Amino acid sequence: MRGAPRSRPSLMAAAMFRSLLVSAAQQRPQAPGPGGTPREQPPGGPAPDALEAQFSCPICLEVYHRAVCIAGCGHTFCGECLQPCLQVPSPLCPLCRMPFDPKKVEKASNVEKQLSSYKAPCRGCSKKVTLAKMRSHVSSCAKVQEQMANCPKFAPVVPTSQPIPSNIPNRSTFVCPYCGARNLDQQELVKHCMDNHRNDPNKVVCPVCSAMPWGDPSYKSANFLQHLLHRHKFSYDTFVDYNIDEEAALQAALALSLSEN
Repeated sequence: MRGAPRSRPSLMAAAMFRSLLVSAAQQRPQAPGPGGTPREQPPGGPAPDALEAQFSCPICLEVYHRAVCIAGCGHTFCGECLQPCLQVPSPLCPLCRMPFDPKKVEKASNVEKQLSSYKAPCRGCSKKVTLAKMRSHVSSCAKVQEQMANCPKFAPVVPTSQPIPSNIPNRSTFVCPYCGARNLDQQELVKHCMDNHRNDPNKVVCPVCSAMPWGDPSYKSANFLQHLLHRHKFSYDTFVDYNIDEEAALQAALALSLSEN
């Protein structure tokens, strides 16, 4: 098990901190070859300061965890990071956007062996740790946590006169209405409920609907799993203007439909 999920702000801070440590001179080496086989290394193996960058998932920017490889293009990711791509009918590689067959995603055994054999210095305390254990070490390293706490705060790239809003409701992650598991995005919520609460007979409030401006936080769905599968096949963020009410959104959708026909 990978420990409790971190909140979105924590993940963003970790990613910002990670990207600050990778200097422009240390460009990312070539992607692993087919089957997750690493490219040929220079004599004596890769430099220790480049190891983490070479064996980092391009999605979460952390050392691979249960690495998998897309057979067609050869790109490697954490198994969990690639999961959302496998939930859509025609998945694309997150790195090169090449279509791939979900049945041809393989365990990157060669990468896993390399993770167990290579050591790299912790970016906080400098202790040398095998890459396979780097994630767990970093999560408990006091120096890394201190550096993350001092990570620069978010600021607009371009100066703006508009204030940064502080009261935007969270419509990105949700809490499971059955067990209280937190920090689940919409796809993770569906998968979590299907895996853990498929036979739960309790009526519960849909956390996605209740987060919407028009949502009723007291309405309990009689069949929450069916509701999730049929009502929430897409992200509201893609289609919905939260600044208008439900009736105005419906009228806008009808007008757009008529104009396209």
